[in-house]
Amino acid sequence: MTKIYEAAVLTQASLPSAAWDLTSFLQNAKSQIQLWGGLLLMLLGAVGLVWGGVLLVKKLMANPQSAGHQQSWGTIALLILVGGALGTGGWSLISTVGSGGQQTITDLGGGTVIVQNVDQFSRFLSGPSK
Repeated sequence: MTKIYEAAVLTQASLPSAAWDLTSFLQNAKSQIQLWGGLLLMLLGAVGLVWGGVLLVKKLMANPQSAGHQQSWGTIALLILVGGALGTGGWSLISTVGSGGQQTITDLGGGTVIVQNVDQFSRFLSGPSK
């Protein structure tokens, strides 16, 4: 009878550190919500793009007498533009727009925008320099 002996080496398996603190939980929740929110925005963008295309075709094929019951050209154009932007950009588009707004608020809070505008306005009122 043949016996097989296995040499088992007990080693400590390196597992990723599982952090159970509140900071890690909130960071993971933030990234997961950004992922899901971005996918939802992309889905809504695709829906808006398709619906804008449907309304465009309906408007182009419509009877001129029923023009009052249809969406305006501006609404159709906005649906297509915003839908396409959200469909391709998703969370990154919203994040970029939001960070631009944050910079504007920071500039206004620091007074840099107001001071520059007042200086330019006072130079305009004083007329050309001699």
